[in-house]
Amino acid sequence: MSKPHILVARKIFPEVIERLTQHFEVYANQDDNLWTQAELIERLQGKDGALLTGTQPVNAELLAACPQLRIAANMTVGYNNFDIAAMTAAGVQGTNTPDVLTETTADFGFALLMATARRITESEHYLRAGQWTRWSYDMFAGCEVHGSTLGILGMGRIGQGIAKRGAHGFGMNVIYHNRSRLSPALEAECKARYVGKDELLAQADHLVLVLPYTPESHHAIGAAEIARMKPTATLINIARGGIVDDAALAQALKDRRIAAAGLDVFEGEPAVHPALLEVPNVVLTPHIASATVPTRLAMAHKAVDNLIAFFEGRGALTPVNTPVNTPVSTLGKI
Repeated sequence: MSKPHILVARKIFPEVIERLTQHFEVYANQDDNLWTQAELIERLQGKDGALLTGTQPVNAELLAACPQLRIAANMTVGYNNFDIAAMTAAGVQGTNTPDVLTETTADFGFALLMATARRITESEHYLRAGQWTRWSYDMFAGCEVHGSTLGILGMGRIGQGIAKRGAHGFGMNVIYHNRSRLSPALEAECKARYVGKDELLAQADHLVLVLPYTPESHHAIGAAEIARMKPTATLINIARGGIVDDAALAQALKDRRIAAAGLDVFEGEPAVHPALLEVPNVVLTPHIASATVPTRLAMAHKAVDNLIAFFEGRGALTPVNTPVNTPVSTLGKI
């Protein structure tokens, strides 16, 4: 029986490609070319599966043009590149990589919070520009972290990880808002208190966004929400671009309606709203919250695990939809 054909859409670790080739016919984009939708569709012809990095859209147009495709495996926890309804109707499995990046991403979220609160990027630019010539009592005086109020919007695994770091490591008062309230046991573990969204906005000294992107969460933080925040507050986004209205945020930062922001994700990334590049009180990073070598390797291997399990007929390990039709095994015992 011939091996299933798999397209790897972006450059990934060579050892992951080597593992894939033990089970599949692999077509890998190790030159890391950025394909257009039309180019992706062309390269998916005759492919049974795809390993994606979360930026390649799998939509109705692509599915109609690629009838052989049976599974799209993201090596990310997010999957807003998937048209779930269209994939389900077409019998195409979608998968993601939860769990393996939780702690690393929570580490980064807290690092971004601290860098933002303590004005680290702003002060480094000042130093590198040769402007540091003397000490001043208020030179880059920032916001307190320990003992302050940490607000979390979106209390999944990563949100809980940030809550624990704040409560247990820095003695922060943790409040959160989520679509559903955590169990009393989890709230106690995180030392977190559930509040309404308006109270979250009004009370947080540091507001961290960790909610998934959906049409309903688009611009969940816009001009009206920012207006409810303290003028001394910081806003941290490690969730997805589009959850924050970047134009409204840039204006609020310029007007000092909030103290600062730390952003790892952006609307239309890798493009960044030009106004965000013009304000000093923002820390900007290029979507690297999960970027440690062990974690990125684990993410890639989780995507491979999903592909292998799916084509063995065992079913995907971390599915994000339930297709109408699922394939029988096309791999032997692995």
